[in-house]
Amino acid sequence: MDNELHRLALKNTLNEIQKACPDITNTFIFREDGKTIARDENTPEKSIVHVVNAFDGVVERSEAIGGVKSITLKGSNGRVDVSHVNDLYLVTVTSRKADMNYVNTVTRVLITTVLKLLEKIHPAPLKSKSTSPKIPIVKESEEHVEETETEKPKETEEDETKPEPMLPEPPANQLIVESLSGFLVPSDTVRIDGKILSRWEDLYEDRKIEEVEIETFDGKTARCKVKPIKDSKSDGRGVIQMPEKIKTDLEVRKGELVRIKPIVE
Repeated sequence: MDNELHRLALKNTLNEIQKACPDITNTFIFREDGKTIARDENTPEKSIVHVVNAFDGVVERSEAIGGVKSITLKGSNGRVDVSHVNDLYLVTVTSRKADMNYVNTVTRVLITTVLKLLEKIHPAPLKSKSTSPKIPIVKESEEHVEETETEKPKETEEDETKPEPMLPEPPANQLIVESLSGFLVPSDTVRIDGKILSRWEDLYEDRKIEEVEIETFDGKTARCKVKPIKDSKSDGRGVIQMPEKIKTDLEVRKGELVRIKPIVE
Protein backbone atom coordinates (compact mmCIF):
# COMPACT_ATOMS: atom_id res chain seq x y z
CA MET A 1 0.00 0.00 0.00
CA ASP A 2 1.52 3.32 -1.04
CA ASN A 3 1.03 6.91 0.10
CA GLU A 4 -1.90 7.50 -2.25
CA LEU A 5 -3.85 4.57 -0.82
CA HIS A 6 -3.11 5.78 2.72
CA ARG A 7 -4.46 9.21 1.85
CA LEU A 8 -7.55 7.68 0.26
CA ALA A 9 -8.21 5.60 3.38
CA LEU A 10 -7.89 8.68 5.61
CA LYS A 11 -10.07 10.75 3.28
CA ASN A 12 -12.81 8.12 3.41
CA THR A 13 -12.50 8.07 7.19
CA LEU A 14 -12.98 11.86 7.37
CA ASN A 15 -16.07 11.59 5.15
CA GLU A 16 -17.49 8.86 7.39
CA ILE A 17 -16.80 11.01 10.45
CA GLN A 18 -18.91 13.79 8.94
CA LYS A 19 -21.73 11.32 8.31
CA ALA A 20 -21.57 10.17 11.93
CA CYS A 21 -21.33 13.76 13.23
CA PRO A 22 -23.38 16.13 11.04
CA ASP A 23 -22.26 19.04 13.26
CA ILE A 24 -18.73 18.67 11.81
CA THR A 25 -18.57 20.94 8.76
CA ASN A 26 -14.92 20.50 7.77
CA THR A 27 -12.04 18.15 8.63
CA PHE A 28 -8.52 17.70 7.35
CA ILE A 29 -5.17 16.22 8.40
CA PHE A 30 -1.76 17.79 7.83
CA ARG A 31 1.83 16.81 8.56
CA GLU A 32 4.46 18.54 10.73
CA ASP A 33 5.91 20.26 7.67
CA GLY A 34 2.49 21.71 6.73
CA LYS A 35 1.74 19.26 3.89
CA THR A 36 -1.90 18.16 3.65
CA ILE A 37 -2.36 14.40 4.06
CA ALA A 38 -6.15 14.10 3.70
CA ARG A 39 -9.26 16.30 3.62
CA ASP A 40 -12.98 15.77 3.37
CA GLU A 41 -14.92 16.55 0.20
CA ASN A 42 -16.23 19.88 1.55
CA THR A 43 -12.86 21.47 2.41
CA PRO A 44 -10.96 23.29 -0.38
CA GLU A 45 -7.16 23.12 -0.44
CA LYS A 46 -6.90 26.91 -0.51
CA SER A 47 -8.67 27.21 2.85
CA ILE A 48 -6.35 24.59 4.36
CA VAL A 49 -3.27 26.60 3.34
CA HIS A 50 -4.62 29.72 5.06
CA VAL A 51 -5.42 27.78 8.25
CA VAL A 52 -1.99 26.08 8.44
CA ASN A 53 -0.17 29.37 7.82
CA ALA A 54 -2.19 31.06 10.57
CA PHE A 55 -1.35 28.27 13.04
CA ASP A 56 2.35 28.51 12.16
CA GLY A 57 2.30 32.11 13.40
CA VAL A 58 0.63 31.06 16.64
CA VAL A 59 3.19 28.30 17.15
CA GLU A 60 6.15 30.63 16.66
CA ARG A 61 4.83 32.93 19.40
CA SER A 62 3.99 30.05 21.73
CA GLU A 63 7.57 28.68 21.92
CA ALA A 64 8.45 31.32 24.51
CA ILE A 65 6.08 29.59 26.96
CA GLY A 66 7.08 26.04 26.08
CA GLY A 67 4.76 25.48 23.10
CA VAL A 68 1.19 24.18 22.87
CA LYS A 69 -0.23 20.73 22.15
CA SER A 70 -3.66 21.78 20.89
CA ILE A 71 -5.48 24.90 19.75
CA THR A 72 -9.18 25.82 19.97
CA LEU A 73 -10.68 28.89 18.32
CA LYS A 74 -14.28 29.80 19.20
CA GLY A 75 -16.50 32.06 17.11
CA SER A 76 -20.13 33.10 17.02
CA ASN A 77 -20.98 30.42 14.43
CA GLY A 78 -18.78 27.57 15.64
CA ARG A 79 -15.29 26.51 16.61
CA VAL A 80 -12.02 25.17 15.17
CA ASP A 81 -10.01 22.50 17.01
CA VAL A 82 -6.49 21.35 16.16
CA SER A 83 -5.14 18.26 17.92
CA HIS A 84 -1.97 16.12 17.70
CA VAL A 85 -2.62 12.51 16.65
CA ASN A 86 0.27 10.10 16.01
CA ASP A 87 2.71 12.70 14.61
CA LEU A 88 -0.08 14.19 12.45
CA TYR A 89 -2.43 17.11 13.12
CA LEU A 90 -6.20 16.81 12.88
CA VAL A 91 -8.33 19.92 12.29
CA THR A 92 -12.09 19.85 12.88
CA VAL A 93 -14.52 22.69 12.24
CA THR A 94 -17.82 22.29 14.06
CA SER A 95 -21.07 24.19 14.48
CA ARG A 96 -21.82 26.09 17.66
CA LYS A 97 -24.33 23.49 18.92
CA ALA A 98 -22.01 20.49 18.43
CA ASP A 99 -21.53 18.03 21.31
CA MET A 100 -17.73 18.27 21.57
CA ASN A 101 -17.40 15.23 23.84
CA TYR A 102 -19.05 13.11 21.16
CA VAL A 103 -17.10 14.80 18.35
CA ASN A 104 -13.73 14.31 20.08
CA THR A 105 -14.50 10.68 20.91
CA VAL A 106 -15.52 9.81 17.35
CA THR A 107 -12.65 11.65 15.63
CA ARG A 108 -9.87 10.46 17.93
CA VAL A 109 -11.04 6.82 18.02
CA LEU A 110 -11.59 6.51 14.26
CA ILE A 111 -8.45 8.38 13.16
CA THR A 112 -6.21 6.59 15.68
CA THR A 113 -7.64 3.19 14.73
CA VAL A 114 -7.19 3.79 11.00
CA LEU A 115 -3.61 5.06 11.49
CA LYS A 116 -2.71 1.97 13.53
CA LEU A 117 -4.14 -0.33 10.86
CA LEU A 118 -2.27 1.49 8.10
CA GLU A 119 0.95 1.34 10.14
CA LYS A 120 0.60 -2.44 10.48
CA ILE A 121 -0.04 -2.88 6.75
CA HIS A 122 2.80 -0.61 5.61
CA PRO A 123 4.82 1.26 8.28
CA ALA A 124 5.34 5.06 8.26
CA PRO A 125 4.61 6.11 4.65
CA LEU A 126 3.04 9.44 5.70
CA LYS A 127 6.00 10.81 7.66
CA SER A 128 8.41 13.17 5.98
CA LYS A 129 11.81 11.54 5.79
CA SER A 130 14.82 11.52 3.54
CA THR A 131 15.66 8.23 1.86
CA SER A 132 19.23 7.31 1.15
CA PRO A 133 20.01 5.45 -2.06
CA LYS A 134 20.62 1.75 -1.74
CA ILE A 135 24.17 0.62 -2.41
CA PRO A 136 24.20 -2.38 -4.73
CA ILE A 137 26.07 -5.42 -3.42
CA VAL A 138 28.54 -6.74 -5.95
CA LYS A 139 29.28 -10.44 -5.56
CA GLU A 140 32.87 -11.30 -6.22
CA SER A 141 33.27 -13.65 -9.14
CA GLU A 142 34.60 -17.09 -8.30
CA GLU A 143 36.03 -17.61 -11.77
CA HIS A 144 39.77 -17.23 -12.15
CA VAL A 145 40.83 -15.09 -15.09
CA GLU A 146 44.42 -15.33 -16.23
CA GLU A 147 46.16 -11.99 -16.55
CA THR A 148 47.50 -10.97 -19.90
CA GLU A 149 49.66 -8.03 -20.81
CA THR A 150 46.64 -6.20 -22.28
CA GLU A 151 44.67 -6.55 -19.03
CA LYS A 152 47.24 -4.78 -16.85
CA PRO A 153 46.07 -1.33 -15.66
CA LYS A 154 47.82 1.62 -17.12
CA GLU A 155 50.17 3.53 -14.86
CA THR A 156 48.67 6.84 -15.97
CA GLU A 157 45.25 5.86 -14.54
CA GLU A 158 46.81 5.03 -11.17
CA ASP A 159 48.64 8.37 -11.13
CA GLU A 160 45.38 10.24 -11.80
CA THR A 161 43.64 8.67 -8.80
CA LYS A 162 43.78 11.05 -5.87
CA PRO A 163 42.82 10.01 -2.33
CA GLU A 164 39.92 11.89 -0.73
CA PRO A 165 40.93 14.25 2.08
CA MET A 166 40.62 12.75 5.55
CA LEU A 167 37.95 14.34 7.74
CA PRO A 168 38.67 14.87 11.44
CA GLU A 169 37.07 12.51 13.94
CA PRO A 170 33.61 13.86 14.94
CA PRO A 171 33.88 15.51 18.37
CA ALA A 172 31.50 14.30 21.10
CA ASN A 173 29.72 16.65 23.51
CA GLN A 174 28.00 15.67 26.73
CA LEU A 175 24.67 17.46 27.11
CA ILE A 176 21.83 17.41 29.64
CA VAL A 177 18.46 16.21 28.37
CA GLU A 178 15.57 18.68 28.44
CA SER A 179 12.05 18.05 27.17
CA LEU A 180 10.92 19.59 23.89
CA SER A 181 7.17 19.73 23.52
CA GLY A 182 4.53 21.83 21.87
CA PHE A 183 2.37 22.10 18.80
CA LEU A 184 4.08 21.32 15.47
CA VAL A 185 7.28 20.12 17.20
CA PRO A 186 8.89 17.54 14.86
CA SER A 187 9.27 14.16 16.55
CA ASP A 188 12.55 13.41 14.75
CA THR A 189 14.45 16.65 15.54
CA VAL A 190 16.46 17.74 18.58
CA ARG A 191 17.71 21.24 19.39
CA ILE A 192 21.14 22.17 20.76
CA ASP A 193 23.16 25.34 21.34
CA GLY A 194 23.77 27.12 18.03
CA LYS A 195 27.39 27.79 19.05
CA ILE A 196 28.07 24.03 19.09
CA LEU A 197 26.69 23.72 15.57
CA SER A 198 28.85 26.65 14.44
CA ARG A 199 32.02 25.05 15.89
CA TRP A 200 31.24 21.79 14.12
CA GLU A 201 30.64 23.53 10.80
CA ASP A 202 33.93 25.43 11.16
CA LEU A 203 35.72 22.16 11.90
CA TYR A 204 34.35 20.57 8.74
CA GLU A 205 35.03 23.55 6.47
CA ASP A 206 31.57 25.12 6.65
CA ARG A 207 29.69 21.89 5.89
CA LYS A 208 26.13 22.25 7.16
CA ILE A 209 25.41 19.89 10.06
CA GLU A 210 21.85 18.61 9.71
CA GLU A 211 22.00 15.32 11.62
CA VAL A 212 23.55 14.07 14.85
CA GLU A 213 24.10 10.76 16.61
CA ILE A 214 22.96 10.56 20.23
CA GLU A 215 24.35 7.89 22.56
CA THR A 216 23.25 7.13 26.09
CA PHE A 217 25.59 5.86 28.78
CA ASP A 218 23.76 2.52 28.49
CA GLY A 219 24.93 2.20 24.89
CA LYS A 220 21.65 3.03 23.13
CA THR A 221 22.02 5.22 20.03
CA ALA A 222 19.75 7.22 17.77
CA ARG A 223 20.30 9.25 14.63
CA CYS A 224 18.11 12.32 14.23
CA LYS A 225 17.89 15.77 12.73
CA VAL A 226 19.24 18.79 14.62
CA LYS A 227 18.43 22.49 14.79
CA PRO A 228 19.67 25.33 17.03
CA ILE A 229 17.79 26.20 20.21
CA LYS A 230 15.49 29.15 19.63
CA ASP A 231 15.35 30.35 23.23
CA SER A 232 18.43 32.52 23.88
CA LYS A 233 18.12 31.84 27.64
CA SER A 234 19.14 28.22 27.00
CA ASP A 235 22.35 29.14 25.13
CA GLY A 236 25.52 28.04 26.93
CA ARG A 237 23.67 25.82 29.42
CA GLY A 238 24.89 22.59 27.83
CA VAL A 239 21.44 21.13 27.16
CA ILE A 240 19.81 19.16 24.38
CA GLN A 241 16.09 19.69 23.89
CA MET A 242 14.56 16.34 22.95
CA PRO A 243 10.97 15.44 21.88
CA GLU A 244 9.15 12.71 23.76
CA LYS A 245 9.49 10.11 20.97
CA ILE A 246 13.30 10.27 20.93
CA LYS A 247 13.45 10.22 24.75
CA THR A 248 11.30 7.09 24.72
CA ASP A 249 13.41 5.40 22.03
CA LEU A 250 16.60 6.11 23.99
CA GLU A 251 14.97 5.41 27.37
CA VAL A 252 16.29 8.65 28.88
CA ARG A 253 14.64 11.19 31.13
CA LYS A 254 14.97 14.89 31.73
CA GLY A 255 18.19 15.74 33.56
CA GLU A 256 20.21 12.75 32.31
CA LEU A 257 23.45 13.09 30.34
CA VAL A 258 23.89 11.89 26.74
CA ARG A 259 26.75 12.06 24.26
CA ILE A 260 26.12 13.78 20.95
CA LYS A 261 28.30 14.10 17.86
CA PRO A 262 27.75 15.42 14.34
CA ILE A 263 27.11 13.21 11.34
CA VAL A 264 29.21 14.36 8.39
CA GLU A 265 28.70 12.72 5.01
